[in-house]
Amino acid sequence: MKLLTGALVAMLAGLAARDAHPAPLAFPLQGTWTLVAADKLLPDGTTARDYGEKPKGRLIVDAQGRYSLQIFKSERARFATDNKAEGGVDEMRSAVMGSSTHYGAISIDPSAGLLVFSIEGSSFPNWEGTTQKREYTLDGAELRYKVPPRPDGSVPVSVWRRVD
Repeated sequence: MKLLTGALVAMLAGLAARDAHPAPLAFPLQGTWTLVAADKLLPDGTTARDYGEKPKGRLIVDAQGRYSLQIFKSERARFATDNKAEGGVDEMRSAVMGSSTHYGAISIDPSAGLLVFSIEGSSFPNWEGTTQKREYTLDGAELRYKVPPRPDGSVPVSVWRRVD
């Protein structure tokens, strides 16, 4: 009887394994990324720094494609006081122009080579509620994408390295 019960349990386990669906793959961008470069391609084909010599940034993406992204220029002017509300025009301009932050949902269209950002909140209010597409490449632990050209013809390029 024990032999028959063991055989029945083994057969049922085999059938269950056959009918089980494989676990879905994690979102390919899931994880924490650190900024390697925040440059811009100029119309003459040269590359220039867009957020200074040593930009800082973090991109965090969860398994469902929810993301939070921050880019900061290291050379932003420090405020003369510890009270942000007392910042002068030049300090405020440096803070705003030296940072780019947004969060929302990100998806991938691999056949078109596009990242699609559905932006919910942003340090630039005009981006809130927009959907933005970026040409991208994902090569192992490096993510690189291009932002659409600016009015001056320059094309921002962000390069990220996975840290986990």
